[in-house]
Amino acid sequence: MTAWHAAAADIEAILAARHADPFAFLGPHPAPGGGTVVRAFVPDADRLILLRDGGLPPLPFERRDDAGFFEILLPSVGTPSATASAPATLPSGTLTSTHVRFSAPTSYRLRAERAAATWDCLDPYAFPPLLGPLDDHLLVEGTHRRLYDHLGAHTRQHDGVDGVHFAVWAPNAARVSVVGDFNQWDGRRHPMRKRVDSGIWEIFLPALSTGTVYKYEIRARDGTIQPLKADPFGFAAEMRPSTASIVASAAPFSFTAAAPRPVDPRRAPMAAYEVHLSSWRRGPDGRFLTYDELADSLIPYVSDLGFTHLELLPVTEHPLDASWGYQPIGLFAPTARFGDPAGFARFVERAHAAGIGIILDWVPAHFPTDPHGLAHFDGAPLYEHADPQRGFHPDWNTAIYDFGRREVANYLIASALYWLDRFRIDALRVDAVASMLYLDYSRGPGGWTANADGSNDNRDAVAFLKRFNQAVDTAHPGTMTIAEESTAWRGVSHKVDQGGLGFGFKWNMGWMHDTLDYMALDPVHRRWHHNKMTFGLVYAFSENFVLPLSHDEVVHGKRTILGRMPGDPWQQFANLRAYYAFMWAQPGKKLLFMGQEFGQRNEWNADASLDWHLLDQAAHRGVLDLIRDLNRLYRAQPALHARDCEAEGFRWIVANDRDQSVFAWLRLAPDAPTVAPPVAIIVNFTPVPRPSYRIGLPEPGHWREILNTDSTDYGGGGLGNLGGIQAEPIPSHGFPASATVMVPPLGAVYFVFEPA
Repeated sequence: MTAWHAAAADIEAILAARHADPFAFLGPHPAPGGGTVVRAFVPDADRLILLRDGGLPPLPFERRDDAGFFEILLPSVGTPSATASAPATLPSGTLTSTHVRFSAPTSYRLRAERAAATWDCLDPYAFPPLLGPLDDHLLVEGTHRRLYDHLGAHTRQHDGVDGVHFAVWAPNAARVSVVGDFNQWDGRRHPMRKRVDSGIWEIFLPALSTGTVYKYEIRARDGTIQPLKADPFGFAAEMRPSTASIVASAAPFSFTAAAPRPVDPRRAPMAAYEVHLSSWRRGPDGRFLTYDELADSLIPYVSDLGFTHLELLPVTEHPLDASWGYQPIGLFAPTARFGDPAGFARFVERAHAAGIGIILDWVPAHFPTDPHGLAHFDGAPLYEHADPQRGFHPDWNTAIYDFGRREVANYLIASALYWLDRFRIDALRVDAVASMLYLDYSRGPGGWTANADGSNDNRDAVAFLKRFNQAVDTAHPGTMTIAEESTAWRGVSHKVDQGGLGFGFKWNMGWMHDTLDYMALDPVHRRWHHNKMTFGLVYAFSENFVLPLSHDEVVHGKRTILGRMPGDPWQQFANLRAYYAFMWAQPGKKLLFMGQEFGQRNEWNADASLDWHLLDQAAHRGVLDLIRDLNRLYRAQPALHARDCEAEGFRWIVANDRDQSVFAWLRLAPDAPTVAPPVAIIVNFTPVPRPSYRIGLPEPGHWREILNTDSTDYGGGGLGNLGGIQAEPIPSHGFPASATVMVPPLGAVYFVFEPA
């Protein structure tokens, strides 16, 4: 064996996929004494031939091992073949005077032969790295703004060659290989280059393109091979139950429309229709609709009903249908259930063209421990916190991100920005924020460790949420972030520089639970629980609130919104209509889960379509028509939305009539009294009509009735006010004027002031 020959230990390490630095060994390298040695591992080949540019004759490799290891020495021009004591181990891509024949990776090709088969390829180990020291620095620092442009699988032209660049963060790994059909899922064939400063592994594979299916094979430090891992930055994935990542184009989508984004979302109407795409509607054979089919049917439906936004339960890729998307693995991939990423982009474009904003449920609180996912990604805790008290959710049997690790926080923020950058999402609703904020969330004594000062706040998570909100606000001004946060944590929707978490809005879970509890009561008992409907106004302006009737309230034995209503069918529908009118006139933005807009009776079934046949019945159509009219009024009357988050927009008229279960209040837009007249709302939550109910009003004159939930158009009994009421200069309830009103049983009426 001459000096340029590879040492047996190096060959053995390559064959066993244990070599510490395959890029320093495979491919072209300076040989001791001059010339260039080329080494290649091609397991399927019996023979390997070097094809050179410039009309030079092909040269056969020496087969050093029957497993498919080959090498060849090319002398330098004018230099005889030399001998030396040991093979060189300079990094691939280091060009020296001995590389005269290989000034670029494309200066040679490999031709493999086996029996009658012949195939040519370029040598991946001849290509220099694509990432640089700045990428290493920004990842470790946790400030890489567009990390998704560098990690994951990207189609690239590298040194004039089309292919795919793969990059993955796995600092604890001893070896990472990219595997797929292109290499028979053999981890020995394409071990990657490790960037020691950051723990990123990368490789450029020529000739691969979009549609390539791949995973990563990772050898941990202890020598064990991890289950094949999907790409944390994968932009597309196989349809479950398959779990591989798919190379997808990262080219910008062509968007021509954008939903209007108000300068101050707090003062703009927001009525969101919450949708689980898998079960809103299915094809006649039970299959999922595609993104394009959903655009054809869902978007016109939402537009017709007057909703301003579509809120999508997570469309990030997830392995288990039963999780509804809330246990995601692919934080950069729209789920394959409905098509490819381009299809999702078309869906967003269609929504924007209809004037509908898209809110995406986004889940940084936890992730599943499926073998192909992030859990113990490189053989040790990496994305999850190493302490089980901080890294495991007892409620959901899922892992919790290590929010204090800069690289992990960077990964999550990069995901959030990806959906805004690439798909022009209008808002992100962050799930399970409460579980992130508290060290003792759902943990009993001994299940958590307090901070040094005895407090229970998760300071790493708090810092992460602030960074996330600041990053979104900086990169995409006007984009909303919404927190599902169920506790009394102060300042969730306050700016970070004002001591808050920085969200734009917070779900008002207290309002939701209180009012639903009240509505479930028989009207005869409601007088004893009157404060459940008024208590929300005590804190209504402490945060920027969304009033949610969400998916969580119509499953697991809770019944639907209609199903909670007491009484016979007529009373149930009357209760439902009055409750919706109560909600739409309360301060706060609105959210309604699909099916509740027409009074679905059965609990939500995530495995089937909504009960669309109910719309054949007049009572259900009446609820749908009411929702349409409520949205129209909410958008058309500034008093109903312009001060949703400010105390100036609300004033009680009657708050304490518990004996009759009547509530009355004003909605106001005080900065434009002539343009935005006040709206008065009166709601009667008993089945007893109130034919001459006096309410105070701020102005004498005509108040036009603009909504009556007892209208026969909605299935009601038709009691009303003949189109309006006349306020007289008779003081009442602290106002200078008043009027008597017919308040229908289990009904609500709205009046808008019409100046003479």
